[in-house]
Amino acid sequence: MRNLAGRLNRKIELWENVKTESVNAIGQTKWEGRKVRDLWAEVRPQTGSLLNRTAETKLSRTTHKIIIRYIQDVTPGMWFMAGGQRYDIIYILDPYLAHDTLEIFCEAVE
Repeated sequence: MRNLAGRLNRKIELWENVKTESVNAIGQTKWEGRKVRDLWAEVRPQTGSLLNRTAETKLSRTTHKIIIRYIQDVTPGMWFMAGGQRYDIIYILDPYLAHDTLEIFCEAVE
């Protein structure tokens, strides 16, 4: 891909949930977020929609495409953090199965 280094202009963090050794009051294993690595990425807004709720409140659903260099260990259970904003992974696309970049479609979480 041409000029990929110039497009990956934002440093983001990749996070995952890991199992801890502690358990809660009802015997369930606790999980906690752990930073996996820092990545350079391009973050592009894709779609946005307003969801009407009761009591005249509105909720925004905004999706983004995050483009990173190809790495094999990204899974849909992970999420990204960029500028204090969390982005949950919806699905992961390897364009043309070229193992050059990953296009990861995410939803911004409030």
